Amino acid sequence: NSFLINAFPFTRNMLERFGWSAELKRKLDFVYVRLQPAAYFNLKLLSMVVFGAGAPLLFGQRQPWIFAICAAVGYIIPDIWLKRKIAERKHTISRLLPETVDLLGLCVEAGLDFITAIKWLLEKTPRNPMVEELGFVLEEIKWGKQRVQALKDMAKRVSVMEVTSFVHILVLSERMGTPVAETFTILSEDTRLQRFHQGERFAMKAPIKILIPLIFCILPVIFIIVAGPIILQFVKTGVFGSLGQ
Repeated sequence: NSFLINAFPFTRNMLERFGWSAELKRKLDFVYVRLQPAAYFNLKLLSMVVFGAGAPLLFGQRQPWIFAICAAVGYIIPDIWLKRKIAERKHTISRLLPETVDLLGLCVEAGLDFITAIKWLLEKTPRNPMVEELGFVLEEIKWGKQRVQALKDMAKRVSVMEVTSFVHILVLSERMGTPVAETFTILSEDTRLQRFHQGERFAMKAPIKILIPLIFCILPVIFIIVAGPIILQFVKTGVFGSLGQ
C-alpha cells in the first residue's frame, strides 16, 4: 500500500482536486479492498505502464497505436476488476436479504430488540456480505450515530433496490411507532415477493438467451446430421450432375 502511494506522489492531490477521492474510497471500502484511493489510482497507472511496455513483446511490433491500445487496456483492467467485485457483492446481498430478514424477524418475535438481533446474527451465522453490512451498521451505532441514519447510510452504500426498500420500511415503522415484530413480518413477505418477481423476470429472459446457441450451434448440427447423408447420397448417385445438365 505504501509503495503504491509513493509510486506517483502527485496523484493524491489530483484526486482530491477533481473530487474523485471520496467516490473511489467508497467503492474500495464497499468490497473491502484495503487500498487508499491514491494507491489504487497508482496501481492503474502502473498497470498502464506495464501493458504499454509489454506491447512489443506481445505483438513484436513498435507501432504507436499498439502502445496506445495496450496502455488503455492496462489502465481499465483494475476498473473492470473492481466493478465485477462490486456487482458480485451486490448480487450476493440481494440474494441473501430474504434469509437475513427472516432471521431478524424470528429474533425479534422471540423477544430481542433490533440491535440485539443483529448481534445474535453476527455471532451465530456464517459471515456473508449482508451480515457484514449489518455489522458495520452496528459499529456505527456504537460510535454514536443514530440507528435511522446508520440504516440510511447502509442503503446508500450498498445501492441495491431490495436493501433500500428494507431500510425505507424500517425507517417508516420507527417514525410511525409500528411494532418491530410486525414490521419484520411485512418485510419478510415483501422480500419474498420481490425474489419471486425476480425469478419470474429471469425465467422470461431464458427463452431469449437460448435462441442464440440454438440458432448458431444446435440448428447447424441438426441440419448436418439430417441433411448431410441425403446430400452425400445425391452426390454419389449424380443427381446434382444430371439436374445441372
